[in-house]
Amino acid sequence: MTDLPARLCHVAVLTVLCAILGACASGGTVVLLPEKDGRQTAVSVKQGDKEVILDQPYAAARTPSQGPRAYVASPQDVNAQFGPALAAQPARATRFTLYFVEGKDEFTEQSQQVVYRILTEIAQRPVPDVLVIGHTDAVGSDQANDVLGQQRADIVRAALIRLGVPAEDIRALSRGKRNLAVPTASGVAEPLNRRVEIIVR
Repeated sequence: MTDLPARLCHVAVLTVLCAILGACASGGTVVLLPEKDGRQTAVSVKQGDKEVILDQPYAAARTPSQGPRAYVASPQDVNAQFGPALAAQPARATRFTLYFVEGKDEFTEQSQQVVYRILTEIAQRPVPDVLVIGHTDAVGSDQANDVLGQQRADIVRAALIRLGVPAEDIRALSRGKRNLAVPTASGVAEPLNRRVEIIVR
């Protein structure tokens, strides 16, 4: 978190315990910003033996020498104090999921429509970095699913390249059946596990 500009601490995980930033600890301000998707986030602001938990959007803490003091900021406060720093940040990563027909590297009909949303997101980024991760369900061996997951990731990568995304901006890898979206027993066919995740940064 030390690379966050102007002592603005944006937390994108469920809970982060800070020991806290050198910049924040020396008399700065910590503000918890809302997530685009509405996920709850939290941050612990610690200074010496004093601690304040920020767990609501725009919860904030100042860190004077006596220890952190909590208050509630407003969007206007944040924009006034941190507007230039926020404008300079890169856009947050966006995730998409495409689903596949069982045992194949073909998109389901609904997923074919998502590809154009992905292209729009990539086009909005000056220097895009795209990670394509292939997944399978729990039917078949680890080795076979690793191969199928890679085939699916490669299919998506090739499709994006054909549609104009530079090849050097896209990486493709397979997780096979290691990260099931819907936990199942081995051998269970689950459509929501047959997917490719695309992370656009």
